[in-house]
Amino acid sequence: IGVILYLSGKNLCWLGFRRKGILGSAVLGLSLGVSSFAISYGVEYMILMAMGRQPGLHFYISNFALTSQNITGLSFATVSICFAGNILNVLAEEGLFRGLFLQMAKTVYPEKISNLIQALLFGLWHVVMVVVWVLDGSMNIPTAVVMAAGYILLAGILGYEWGMCAALTGTIWAGMFEHFFNNFITNSLHIVTQTGADELSILRIVLSNVLSLAFIIMITKKRKK
Repeated sequence: IGVILYLSGKNLCWLGFRRKGILGSAVLGLSLGVSSFAISYGVEYMILMAMGRQPGLHFYISNFALTSQNITGLSFATVSICFAGNILNVLAEEGLFRGLFLQMAKTVYPEKISNLIQALLFGLWHVVMVVVWVLDGSMNIPTAVVMAAGYILLAGILGYEWGMCAALTGTIWAGMFEHFFNNFITNSLHIVTQTGADELSILRIVLSNVLSLAFIIMITKKRKK
């Protein structure tokens, strides 16, 4: 990113890292994340209750994957590493996809098409995890195809939504704050039953993604009116 900015004579403001509007964008991004996940956690909890699973909320650090999770426990070190790691990940991904790729696409295509392009690239980027699983032998090809489609769809939905946030606010901050919240809450807040942990997490993730996109669409339409 730095090389391209240098060669093109652009700066971080061109990517959306503007000082103006940080607070409002932070409120918007965190509100989207908190509201969508509050609903999705609640739906998952009630479904598990109806199934007689006796669910409970537990706070511990794990990785995120649609297939499995590796639990690293709960300590100051693990929480700090998770927190810092998510900050770096969000800075890199938002700067690249909602920053560089979106702005580059907008020099050629209309804003909506540009947003679709960066969202698709963001979805494809997440297929890397599936490729790794295939290469290490932990996943077969048919399963990998299904998982890859799932990652492209779920990440693409969020990528498109965060692109809409950038168009709405004129900065990259709203998407960054929601992106960080989504990653951290998924890594740390789990619904545990007597038969396992996060058994319906895919439902929670899909619902939160769809709700978040629906919310930003409604906000955008209201702002335009």
